[in-house]
Parts: sequence; C-alpha cells; structure tokens
Amino acid sequence: MGHTSLENIVDLQKNTANIRNICIVAHVDHGKTTLADSLIASNGIISNRLAGKLRYMDSREDEQLRGITMKSSSISLHFSMDNQEYLINMIDSPGHVDFSSEVSTAVRVCDGAVVVVDVVEGVCPQTQAVLRQAWLENIRPVLVINKIDRLIIELKLTPLEAYIHLQKILEQVNAVTGSLFTSKVLEDRAEMEVKEKPSPDSKSNEHFYDWSAGLEETDDSHLYFAPEQGNVVFGSAIDGWGFRIEQFVQMYSQKVGISTEVLLKTLWGDYYLNTKAKKIMKGAQSKGKKPLFVQLVLENIWSLYEAVVVRRDKEKIDKIVNSLGLTILPRDSRHTDPKVHLNAICTQWLPISHAVLSMVCNKLPSPLDIAAERVEKLMCVRSRRFDSLPVQTQALKQAFLECKSDETAPVIVFICKMFAVDSKALPQNKLRPLSQEEIAQRREQARKRHAEKLANQMQKLEQNPPGKTLEISSANTSTRDIQVANQMEQTDLNTCRQDSQQKEHFIAFARVYSGTIRRGQKLFVIGPKYDPSEALAKLPESCSPGDDLSIPHLAHCTVEDLYLLMGKELENVQDVPVGNVLGEMPQLVRGMKLLNQADPCVEVLVQETGEHVLVTAGEVHLQRCLDDLRERFAKVEISSSEPIVPFREIIIRPPKLDMVNEDIGTQQKVAVIHQKREDQNKYPDGVIVDSDGLVTLNTPNKLSTLSVRAMPLPEAVTQLLEENSDLIRTIEQFNLSVKEGREALEINLTTLEAIQKFKQKLEENFVGRKWRNAVNQISSFGPRRCGPNILLNRLESYHRPSMWQCLDKTNKDLGTYKDFDNSIISGFQLATLSGPVCEEPLMGVCFILEKWDISKVQQLVQTHNLSSTEEQTTKVEELQHQVTSKENSLSELEPILESPAAQGSQVQGSRTPAESMADGKCNSEVALTDCYGPFSGQLIATMKEACRFAFQARPQRLMAAMYTCEIMATAEVLGRVYAVLSKRAGRVLQEEMKEGTEMFIIKAVLPVAESFGFADEIRKRTSGLASPQLVFSHWEVIPSDPYWVPTTEEEYLHFGEKADTVNQAHKYMNTVRKRKGLYVEEKIVEHAEKQRTLSKNK
Repeated sequence: MGHTSLENIVDLQKNTANIRNICIVAHVDHGKTTLADSLIASNGIISNRLAGKLRYMDSREDEQLRGITMKSSSISLHFSMDNQEYLINMIDSPGHVDFSSEVSTAVRVCDGAVVVVDVVEGVCPQTQAVLRQAWLENIRPVLVINKIDRLIIELKLTPLEAYIHLQKILEQVNAVTGSLFTSKVLEDRAEMEVKEKPSPDSKSNEHFYDWSAGLEETDDSHLYFAPEQGNVVFGSAIDGWGFRIEQFVQMYSQKVGISTEVLLKTLWGDYYLNTKAKKIMKGAQSKGKKPLFVQLVLENIWSLYEAVVVRRDKEKIDKIVNSLGLTILPRDSRHTDPKVHLNAICTQWLPISHAVLSMVCNKLPSPLDIAAERVEKLMCVRSRRFDSLPVQTQALKQAFLECKSDETAPVIVFICKMFAVDSKALPQNKLRPLSQEEIAQRREQARKRHAEKLANQMQKLEQNPPGKTLEISSANTSTRDIQVANQMEQTDLNTCRQDSQQKEHFIAFARVYSGTIRRGQKLFVIGPKYDPSEALAKLPESCSPGDDLSIPHLAHCTVEDLYLLMGKELENVQDVPVGNVLGEMPQLVRGMKLLNQADPCVEVLVQETGEHVLVTAGEVHLQRCLDDLRERFAKVEISSSEPIVPFREIIIRPPKLDMVNEDIGTQQKVAVIHQKREDQNKYPDGVIVDSDGLVTLNTPNKLSTLSVRAMPLPEAVTQLLEENSDLIRTIEQFNLSVKEGREALEINLTTLEAIQKFKQKLEENFVGRKWRNAVNQISSFGPRRCGPNILLNRLESYHRPSMWQCLDKTNKDLGTYKDFDNSIISGFQLATLSGPVCEEPLMGVCFILEKWDISKVQQLVQTHNLSSTEEQTTKVEELQHQVTSKENSLSELEPILESPAAQGSQVQGSRTPAESMADGKCNSEVALTDCYGPFSGQLIATMKEACRFAFQARPQRLMAAMYTCEIMATAEVLGRVYAVLSKRAGRVLQEEMKEGTEMFIIKAVLPVAESFGFADEIRKRTSGLASPQLVFSHWEVIPSDPYWVPTTEEEYLHFGEKADTVNQAHKYMNTVRKRKGLYVEEKIVEHAEKQRTLSKNK
C-alpha cells in the first residue's frame, strides 16, 4: 500500500464505524516497536528494509540509545480490506516496568489492544500486568505470538516440537485471562449475595456457598485466544512475516478438497489428514500422526528458513519463489546477508502487516461499540460509583454510547496525558516546500515588481540629460527579486517565531468521545478532583465556557491548534470528529500546571531545605526525567543528589535470640558493654518509663499529664491498613465534616459496605486479650490520617466520637476534653510522620493513650470563671443602681448601656473555657499561657514526645523497601548472577528451568537501596546474557538492630569489644541521618599512630 495523504486520513476520520483505536502492549523486548515499524512500512512512511531497525515510534534520543520505548506515541494508518477503507489509530506503549503509567494512559483512549508475546520467553510479569490492565479498562485484546524465528535458529526445534511449544504459550496466556475472569465472576456473585437478604424462616446451618455456580452459568468462550477464532497471529516481526490460520485455509481448501469451514475448525488442534480417505481425522497425538498445523503450515516455514538461512540453497529458493509466484529483486537475492533475502520473500508471501491489521479490523470494536460499563468507569473517579452522580451528569452516558459527531451532540474530549514537543517540531514553525501554484504566483509578483522598476528607471532617463546607456538583465533581476522576497519572508518568519522556538510546547494527548472539536472552540476543562454534585449547585443555568466561574477544579480554555499525531510528525487539522485520537494545544485562561501533567507518574516535592525532589517509578525513569529537565524543560545544569530511598521505622517484640543465635535468657550480661547500652537509652529528666514500656510525661507548664504505651501491630492488620488507605481517608473526611458542623459527606452504599467489611476484618485480625475491643477504641490513623499506624483511646473518662460514625451515626460529647482533642491527634500524627531512628515514617505501630490528667486545668478554669462571675455581678449591681437612683431620660441612659463595661458583662458569660484560657487579659494568678506558648501547642509537643519515647522503649528496627527481581539467564552465567545478588544483599527465592529452552528463571528479592546500578552490573558481568526486571514488592524488616552493641558473653567473644562488623541497618540509618542533617555518631580516625607508614606502602 502506498503513502496515504493527509486529506485521505481526514476523510476517513468522518466514518466512525471504520475507525479502530488500538495500542500495542507487551513485556520489554518482546518486539512491540519492531511490529509497529512493520505496520508503518505498509503505509509507505518508512521502507520495509528499515522496519525493525529504524524504531520509528521511538522519537527520543535516549530511547534510541537504550533500545527501549519510554513514551507512548501515536500514528494514524490507512488499511483497505474487502472494498472497505479503515483508519487505524495505533499507539506504541513502553514495556519497561518503570513506565507502566504510559501503558495506563494509552489503554484509556483505545478500544482494543494488540498483546505481543515472545515465543521463547513466554508470559512474563509485564505481560500479566498489561493483560490485567486491558481487562480492568474493559478493552478487547488480540494476540501476536512473535519471534518464531528463534525456535528455528536459536532453539533448533522441529516443526512438531515447535507446535507443542506454541500450544503451551497459548495456554499460559489463556490462564492469565481465565484467572481474571474467575475473580470477576466471584466478585459479582459475592456482591449479589450481600444484596440478597436471607429469609427470616431459613436456618443458619442450611446456608452454604457454591463457588462453581457462577462460573458454570457464565459464557467465557469469547474471552480466550484461539487461532480458529481469528484473534491470534503467529509471526516474526524482525523478518517481516506473520499469518492467521485463515490465510492457509484459503490456500489449502481447494488443493485438499475440504470446505473452508471444516478446515478452519481443524487446522489448529489434534487433527490430522488421512490422505487415502481425503478426510480430516481426530487423534493425531494418540496415533502418532502429524497435526494439520505442522503438516500444512510449520513445515513450509521451516523448509524456507532451511533453504535461505541455513543451507542457502539457490535452486530450492528459486523453486519456492516460483511456486509462490513472487518477484524478488536481484539486489535482494544476491545480498550477502541471508536475512535480507528471507525478508524480501516473507514480506511478499506472508506480510505481517496484513495479518495484524486485518485481525484488528475484524476482531476489535469501533468507537460505536463502546461498552456501557467502560463509559461509567471513565465518568467516575476513585471509589465513586456511577449511580451516585447527579442526574444531569448521568445523562451524558447516552452521548458516549451514541458517539455522534453532529452539531447537537455535546463535545466530550478525554485527555489522558500531556507531552512536550519542541517548538521547531510544530507544523506552523516548519519550512514547507512551495506548491506549483504558489511558485507561479510568486514569479508573477516578482515580474510585476521588475516591470515597475523598469518604468521608474525610464522616467528618470527621460527627465535627465542623456548619458551612457544602462543595460538591465530582466532574467537576473527577476531572479534577484525572487531571492530578496524569499529572504524578506524568511526574516519575517524568523522574527515572528523567535520567541516560540526558545521554549517547549505541551500538547494534550486526547480522544473525542462525543461531538466534533474545532479550532477556536471554547471548552470547559474538568480536573480529576472535580465534584459534579458540588459544581452543579454553583453553576448558573445559562453559563458558557467563556464565563468567569469560580468553581474548584473547573477551568475553561480556547482550542488553539489541533494536530494529527503521526509518530514523530504533527499535522495541522481544522477539526476532529468523534472516535479519533488527536493532539490539542489549548491556552488555559486560568492556567494549568503543564509540567506536572507531562508525565503522570512523576511527583514533585519541595523539602524544607528548598531542595526539589523528583518521585519516580524507578532508576531508568529517574534518569529520563533528569535528562528532560536538563535538555528540554529547564535547559540548565542541574546538581542532583544520590537517589533518595524511603525507609520505615517499626518496633518488634523483644527478641529471644542474640546475634549468634543463642538464647538470651541463659547467658550472662557483659557488664561494661551492657552499661554502655543503658547509657544510650537514658531518658531526659521528667520522662518516667516503667518496666512495661509505659511512658509518662508532663506538659512544660505542669498542667497536664500523659501516659502512652507503644505496641507492634499484628502483621495482618498492618497489611490491611495499607491496602485500604482510600477507605480510611473517606472515613476521616466524613468524621471531619461532622465535627466541623458542615453537611456530612455523602458515601454511597457500596463504599459503606466496603467500610463495614474493613471493620470486620480488623476485628478478626485483632486477636488476644490485649487487643480486646481495640477496633472501637481507635481514635485516629497516621500519618496523614490514613497511614498504617493507629492511636487507641483507653481512658474511661475520655469518650470521643467513634471512628466509625459513618456506620453507626452516633455522636458522643467529649466533655472536658472537647477543646484539646485535636491537640492529642496532631501530636500522634507528627510522631508517626517522623520516627526517632532517622526521621522516617512509622509503620505497624499502635500507640495507646492510657492516662490523660487535666484536673489542674479544670481547677484553674473554675477559679477563673468564679472570679469573673463575681466581678460581673458587681458591675451589674453598680449599673442597676446608677439607672434606678436617677430619673434619667432614655437619651441619657443609652451611653451607659452601650458602654464597654455593660457589653462586656453580657458577653463574658457565654465564653468557652478554651476562649477564656486563650484570653491574654487574664491576671497573673490564673495565667494559662506562659513562655512556652498556648496550652494546646504544649499538648501537641508533649504527645509527640511521649509517642517517641514509648517507641524507643521497645526494640526498634528499620523496614526496607524490597524489589521482586526476575532474571532470565543461561546456565553459563548463573554463578555470576548469584555473585551480584549476594553482593547487594539479595535473596534468591526460586530457580527453575524454562521448559523447552536452556534458559533459567531466577526469582529473588533485592533491597531498593541496593538496586541502583544493579541492572548495568548484571549485564556487564554476564556479557549481556542476563537482564533483570525489578518490580516493587513489599516492605521487609531488617533483622539487625541499628543501635546494636554486644551485650551477651557469646556476642562479646564472637564480635569483639568494638563490634565493628557491617551492620546493614546501622549503615542505612546513618546514610539517611546524614542526608537530613541529623547527628551521626561515628569515628573517622581511631589509633592514628598505628596507621601504615610510607615504607610499608612501597
């Protein structure tokens, strides 16, 4: 197919039924970009020879250097089939785990996905991730089993062995889809069981759950990949060939004399051809026969590779070419590289572009077939359900489903991300070649200018005396005038665009779901936190995008330019109808932080020191972001620190074994070193710590006393808190709205059910006498009110509102503690945000408030109120006496009644104790404020310090973030892989051999702090034969104590008095403390007189 013009693509955009929006997804290095090159070559944009080498969709320099895709990019392709013309908007997405967010944004604007799987490596972690992403976004996938040439060249499998291997790969992919389907059915069934209330007459012992009923009733045949259904392509993108079994069915149906319907059902499977009876029989494996797929398909491909690549048999090659009716150029057949000859044959015989694009057009839906469930997901954010949206918002669902482009349809555009483009790459800033009409027009203008110039010169000659003759060459003058005109035009162009070419432009990567978007159009911009129920109450009925509206997360913009995305190129268009993918450059009136939207997976923080922190998904992602800042966005030299790795602080139960695995209770303590340890744990004056770890602390003004105990949470509870942080945030928002007297936050029924289940799971996991009634005693979660730490209230006199108000709708009076409740919560939040070890957040810690005495505050408040009451009584009596003793007129009484003394006597009685305490006019005898600040601030500081000391009273540990590492390597380099893992404190979990190959799959865990440079070191040590894939897995407790010193006799004998062996936790702690500017206790030089002399160094 030749090159498609821009006008043709614009015409194809208007036929929504023949539009296909697809994305190519796969694990890293499984051949996505090579496949995309082959599809692009079919439109004449690049040469077939360059497919797989050019990597056309990788437009960034670092993408070409690393050989991996980092940014998803789009291109529009034209494809003709069965007298129908299709427009295919294709998005190439990254496969590296650091850029998973790019896959999510690509999937959001697509209706189908092409899943690519390497036939040798099979289903890898990222393959499972993209299949799950496609399932969750409710888009239909098709499968491409790629790199089949590796089975022939590398593994040297026979056609029958390759067929068995292909069956296993297909089973692996379908197993992932099957697990997703099963979990979905069981979730739906569980929801139905919750909604259906059991009858009161039924007995509880008669209820049982049938787990298989939902699976048996639901049809899942259309979900799986099967060659006979036409949703699987076998091929090799690097060699340019690929096929669906329909192509071979059409070839062989007439030759074999079997109908296409029968051959289509039996070409893949356990069937063989009985040549004598000319029938297809079942049971090829049991009878030792070759399956049809091997006999009719694979053997032909194997013989082609053997003739061209292995033996280079010219006679056999000519015979194959003639039998297939192909025309091979002499330069291809004579090329020294046999792969060039093979590619020339395969791209004509079985072009992979035709196989994939025909599958896309036949098996993937158009924008008109969008599912209602997917529309509801696009319209809802976070845990909000569609039925909780306002009626006006729900009415837009019909516009999504109708997918109309006429004037009556509302314009709905979904922006999935913003991406940066150099101003020189914009179409309006490019120098385009002139058309023939423009050249002729400019030539005519130059001739007119030349004629006018000649006329002026003739007039001057007539006016002046005759002199020497002036010869003028019209041709040269005409050419010179054209050059001058072009130079002037170029100067004006450069002047106009001088400012624009010095900066980057951000373009919205978007899709039109309804209506037609046009240049110059004004639209509303709705942010991700936009609340329609809140906005509709404030919006006037006849508002337009041009109105000045002050509504949160709602802005408006004017569409400046619309672009057709063509890989590295952009093309200007005037409008884009429904169902198409586009690039849009809006000028926001109220401003939008485009840099933060350029990469949805980047978070920018500013520390107290003024340093800017980039939070990224991994090492490669971080390097790409730094390169973008240096070369594209900031264009300045950036001084970057070593990567910051987060840790967590935790407490554990007292260990029973020491560092040499000896029972601590049966050993004698080493007196000197044990004393040193006790000195380290010495508490300041005023802090009382009992033997059970209960910490008692007074506020600086001695008016209040707090007693706090710290305990480690059960591991299951910590994990539950981490997984349900969104639910906890919803609970806290509801409680905050109730406390502040605002309208209670609306929580839909599904969220309430999830909160109820969350509470039940907490009750189930809090086992034991010490956790009795712990769930109902929860006062707060932390840090940031949604973290994996809890504060328990175990005071009989301290009855605060329940954490679960959204479930029981009860409200308790706090009584005396009402004004200071927030101070206790704030102190707990500060304590959990930064622990005492190295100021990192806490995790899995429970703080119990066991005592809170503010009786002195009550006495002072009562005394102050009593004196205030007596003073007010005296003032009122004097006022009454003044009024009644004289017969004053009304005008004389008004100044007296309006005096400050009279008003103060009326207002003073209605003030709360907290307001009275905060009054700076209190006399010195009842001073509730002192040099330390307000009393509430003292309570916050005291609660924070009490929590920190309670934490220090328990055995402290650090938690490290851990990666799951999966490495595929050959047997020759296994030892080197293990050496690198052990050097970086990694731990091998599993090692298994990939069936049918010589590759081993090693699964290990590795601390994130040790992962920087790990991939490069693995590649160097193994000469590129092994490459790791790192995915965040969990938090893991580092077993060693960061403050450890030998305290037992066995430890003293084993480690010595200095105990200067490497302590991993101590090393991490000091690294973090140095970075944060905290005190670090370390010796730089010890026994300097014993250092080596210069003579010994020789």
